[in-house]
Amino acid sequence: MDNTRVTRRARIALAIAAGTVLTAVAAQIPASATATPAAPHRAAVASAAPHSSLSAGAADDTSYDDTYYKDAVGKTGQALKDSLHRIISSTQTGKLTYSQVWDALKETDQDPDNSENVILLYTGRSQSKNSNGGNPDDWNREHVWAKSHGDLGTDTGPGTDIHHLRPEDVSVNSTRGNKDFDNGGTKVGEAPGNNTDDDSFEPRDAVKGDVARMILYMAVRYDGGDGFADLEPNDNVDNGSQPHIGRLSVLKQWSQEDPPDTFEKRRNQVIFDKYQHNRNPFIDHPEWVDEIW
Repeated sequence: MDNTRVTRRARIALAIAAGTVLTAVAAQIPASATATPAAPHRAAVASAAPHSSLSAGAADDTSYDDTYYKDAVGKTGQALKDSLHRIISSTQTGKLTYSQVWDALKETDQDPDNSENVILLYTGRSQSKNSNGGNPDDWNREHVWAKSHGDLGTDTGPGTDIHHLRPEDVSVNSTRGNKDFDNGGTKVGEAPGNNTDDDSFEPRDAVKGDVARMILYMAVRYDGGDGFADLEPNDNVDNGSQPHIGRLSVLKQWSQEDPPDTFEKRRNQVIFDKYQHNRNPFIDHPEWVDEIW
């Protein structure tokens, strides 16, 4: 038999077998395994397109380490805090007026099961987006970092930063008032799972970490520049009008016990993609809480 023809047939057989194996392997690889993180917003990288994971609900925890957070990764303590401040302040290219906050919250806090509603922070109630206002059962704009703690006001700045503004029942918002955060107190009748006393407020378990990370974001974002107060958490309650909110040790505990969930991650992404174009770093990297404080 012609050796050339034998060799040719052998090569063809090997090629067919290799193709069969590759096809079988490819069929076992899930679609998500081939996906790559979308580029961050142009505020982080000038030539990049906005992140496309909004429909998925959240970005991966490390999606932005090589871009948005590249100058912070690997740092600790004050160096990490300073680096994060530069990042989240310089990329906050979208700043809202207080009236614009209404519409922004209707999107950032949308009920994932009912697009006509928002989820209220403390009560957890799903309520019509259009029932915002000043009546007792309406929802209004809760400043998680209380406005009076540093005289934030409602001019564009910390008082309109939607990383810490959330929809809440008007009367429950009033019950919280400008109290610091701590464990304990008596039950809040309109908001089961929440407790309060004369100088502190304890939110329900499902959002304790959210509250902590919002407070710590504010402390990193606003450090005394831009004409605003230097916001810092401390381990006190009853801070009054000082630019401080406590209790730091409890907030750190809450952040550990209630890690970021899909709702919180999606919210961070919506703010980044559509409104302020900066991120809450403690949602992406909750371990940075202990690295700084």
